[in-house]
Amino acid sequence: MSSISSNLQVAKPASNVRFFDSEGMARRAVEYHRSQKIYSQGDPATSVAYIQEGSVRLSVINEVGKEAVVALLGCADFFGEGCLAGQRTRIGTATAITPVAILVIEKNEMMHVLHGGHALSEHFKSYVLSRNIRIEEALIDQLFNCCEKRLARTLLLLARYGKESQAHNVLPKVSQQILAEMIGTTRSRVNFFMNKFRRLGFIDYDDGLRINGSLLSVVLNE
Repeated sequence: MSSISSNLQVAKPASNVRFFDSEGMARRAVEYHRSQKIYSQGDPATSVAYIQEGSVRLSVINEVGKEAVVALLGCADFFGEGCLAGQRTRIGTATAITPVAILVIEKNEMMHVLHGGHALSEHFKSYVLSRNIRIEEALIDQLFNCCEKRLARTLLLLARYGKESQAHNVLPKVSQQILAEMIGTTRSRVNFFMNKFRRLGFIDYDDGLRINGSLLSVVLNE
């Protein structure tokens, strides 16, 4: 039920920054500290952000204050693009997991580029389509796979497994509670499977969270 490699972005961060230069797009560079909010749920939605460096968590809070993590993003990912589809306010909160450097593109500037037929327009459309595929596959994963497979798949996606240009074996610090929220289970279940993956040599905790490609066997196992 799971497709790992199709969920990963193909863009290379450094080349895309030069690509923005070639388009002459107006944008501003902003840096955030770890755990700093980039924007909060309910804030005016006026811009699109592009991650140059670091990791970002997207989350939502319901009426009774329960928070759910909906995505963890990294280099070459866009976020906040809902403003282009008519969202007046942010429907979730974006928080820096690690120190983060982003490019902020105002809505009107982004709309101008998208309507102008620039090459960046094609890149952005491709990115949005890839994200839609990723969301569909995540839904299938949630509906049909056990939490052990969902956790393995999430870890591989965070490590960008299958894309050598972006793959990284050591993940930024992500709590087990966040992982539990992402896959729809409890922290205790995540802890159980993380310990199991470690015993089997699929992951390692000694110097950050290291992901071994052999973890893919958990996802593929029927």
